[in-house]
Amino acid sequence: MEAHVERLEKVWAEPAGIVSFLTSVDHKRIGIRYLFTAFAFFVAAGIEALVMRAQLARPREGLVSPETFDQLFSLHGTTMIFLFVTPMLSGFGNYLVPLMIGARDMAFPRLNALSYWIFLASGLFIYSSVPFGLAPNDGWFNYVPLSEKAFTPDKNIDFYALGLIFITISTTAGAANFIVTIFKLRAPGMSINRMPLFCWAVLATSFAVIFALPSLTVANTMLELERNWGFHFFQPAHGGDPLLWQHLFWIFGHPDVYIIFLPAIGIVSSVVPVFSRRSIVGYEWLALATVLTGIVGFGVWVHHMFATGLPQISMTFFSAASFMIVIPSGIQIFAWLATMLTGRPVLKTPFLYVLGFVVVFVIGGLTGVMFAAVPFDQQTTDSYFVVAHFHYVLFGGAVFPIFAGVHYWFPKMSGRMYHELAGQVSFWLVFVGFNLTFFPMHVSGLLGMPRRVYTYPSGLGWDAYNLLSTIGSGVLAAGILVIVLNVLWSLRRGAPALSDPWGGNTLEWSTSSPPPHFNFPVIPIVRSADPNWDLEDRRQDALRLERGELLLVDGHQTLATTVLEGEAEEELHMPSESIWPFVLALAFSVVFFGLLLHLYGVATLGCILVAGSIAGWHRPQRELQDQ
Repeated sequence: MEAHVERLEKVWAEPAGIVSFLTSVDHKRIGIRYLFTAFAFFVAAGIEALVMRAQLARPREGLVSPETFDQLFSLHGTTMIFLFVTPMLSGFGNYLVPLMIGARDMAFPRLNALSYWIFLASGLFIYSSVPFGLAPNDGWFNYVPLSEKAFTPDKNIDFYALGLIFITISTTAGAANFIVTIFKLRAPGMSINRMPLFCWAVLATSFAVIFALPSLTVANTMLELERNWGFHFFQPAHGGDPLLWQHLFWIFGHPDVYIIFLPAIGIVSSVVPVFSRRSIVGYEWLALATVLTGIVGFGVWVHHMFATGLPQISMTFFSAASFMIVIPSGIQIFAWLATMLTGRPVLKTPFLYVLGFVVVFVIGGLTGVMFAAVPFDQQTTDSYFVVAHFHYVLFGGAVFPIFAGVHYWFPKMSGRMYHELAGQVSFWLVFVGFNLTFFPMHVSGLLGMPRRVYTYPSGLGWDAYNLLSTIGSGVLAAGILVIVLNVLWSLRRGAPALSDPWGGNTLEWSTSSPPPHFNFPVIPIVRSADPNWDLEDRRQDALRLERGELLLVDGHQTLATTVLEGEAEEELHMPSESIWPFVLALAFSVVFFGLLLHLYGVATLGCILVAGSIAGWHRPQRELQDQ
């Protein structure tokens, strides 16, 4: 048995040092890079938010100029949506999906590495605008005509449009990789109706990404053509229509809410049964609700445009669809609550963050139903009531589960336990700070405070609510700081973690903490939706290891299975580490910086480098030979 494990270690080990950092295709290392990089962007967005809250703490404050404030809220929104929440959840997916389904890597390991490097490069591309005072300044939604050349002549919007086109390469490649991985690399016996709910959420999200992102890419491409090449897609005087931008943007924008939300509820569905000490209630209904949410999310984009003068019949249809999307969300809430109430809950930090998520998401969902009513939406659109709503849905609906996931899987990723008391302190600071920051915005919005204003006169009834929100943002920041300190302390001094400190129900808890390079010494067999609670199956895995069955030690190998039933199909040879994903991301960076600076010769050179990198990528690799 030890000889088999040593052989796997030798086959899957990666070189040390900077070479390994640049060439690694290990999904676990890539997942952790996603998590740390996305969190760094989260810190940047948080600093931007704190500066905005300081500016709005009292009337007629002059901390920043109007232009700086415009850049702050635009960069804050763009960062949180594109550079933090989605990549952070992709980090969890990268790390966990192969472990949860009993695979040894993602389906396309090099494409996985490329996705990360392009994400990093596109984020740096967007933030390279900051030192020059040219950050995006027309909101994360970037409405025309304000974003056209006549009104924003500098390169602020070019950084935005090209940066988002750049990052969609990463997101689309990652989504395709998740789809193939989940469909084809599940462990034998893991039929589609035994798949972990987190994997269902990632699968639904990946399909949503494939169908939603093209409209965003098309919109930004059209805007760049209009700004720099004389096209007129959005100018009425030339036959264009500014509403075309809104349609294209929100065809992406509202599904993106669920692209953010679905992996987060996958985390919740992973945490709830473990800390409730029982199987999830309504597994099939939760899986169906997850898929239905992703589908219905494509039919509600116009509720962002109820105040634009669209025909009443159109608004009626989209209003009905917006009401209907409450149904799958209600199924999920009731299934989680039923699991908790019929189980024996253990109030550890991950579970506390899940409980906080349920509270704030229900509040955000109720205000969302209010916006589905056309008259109410028309009265409150572009007010701080909207700001309050989408922070309850997005921060409450995604960041609370992210913090639950950080604490839940920290022992698995690091091999150490976090400090429980510090974790619970961080929860209460985050929960109180979040509600103190965003709940008063409902009231200030109903009192008429418009969003995107950098200052306001006194005597309008907004003063106290803005001060409360600013105080709350400080409490929220303190809670996040405690999480950071807890993680850093625990990485060095935390107690060693067992392979399964929580009594988890999914396969990642059946391997060591942290997992070896090859994930599993023997490909596991699955017979239920809670495979790690099937002790006899896990004992049989150990016996198969002793007998040398399903080891797959002749190179980078994993097992392919059928799409529906998860029956063993063939052994797959996976590519090993490679420098080409990193080189290809650099080549794409040359293309986009060339386009930004109108250096078309440089952009052409970048295209040549892209083609050369792809050619290098596909050179036959030398397989590891038996010693």
